[in-house]
Amino acid sequence: MPRRLIVAITGATGFVYGARALELLRPLDIETHLILSKSADLTRRYETAITREALHELADVVHPAGDIGASLSSGSFRTLGMLVAPCSVKTMSEIAAGTTTGLISRAADVVLKERRRLVLMLRETPLHLGHLRTMTALTEMGAILFPPVPAFYTRPASIEAMVDNSVARVLDLFDIEIDGMPRWGENLHPPGREQDREP
Repeated sequence: MPRRLIVAITGATGFVYGARALELLRPLDIETHLILSKSADLTRRYETAITREALHELADVVHPAGDIGASLSSGSFRTLGMLVAPCSVKTMSEIAAGTTTGLISRAADVVLKERRRLVLMLRETPLHLGHLRTMTALTEMGAILFPPVPAFYTRPASIEAMVDNSVARVLDLFDIEIDGMPRWGENLHPPGREQDREP
């Protein structure tokens, strides 16, 4: 069976997270299935120089967001799970409520019911009580909420380095390893401290 991962991009700010995930997955033995929402296509134009055609070329399969009958809408179509990067509050709320009005929320619903990994890179701040309750409900349903909070202990030299670290950490959750990712206690240690050794 091919190792397949669904990557959905919604209209929240942070389009680069989904695009970079596809770039990092491209050379790996992972079949990527992209779903791009209508709002995400607008955000793409606001935030990046990447064309729709170039984005589509990064994925193995591209599914229209309105194609509720796509392969991803069936639990018999096996995947490693689904990454929503970035994830808007609207999409998060639809998934939590089981409102499967489009392929993104339907595919996420399938991933949850089949007990596969669903990771949402939620982009919203500050959070009100309704957001927090929705996040709690999704966590109880088995989803993982992963706001893309940058790690500064890696001493990133650029925005790109911060994005790469967040995306690599997310892909770790699917047991997909990205070469070169700084890991605390492995290839990354506090200044002036040698690698931990057993006495």
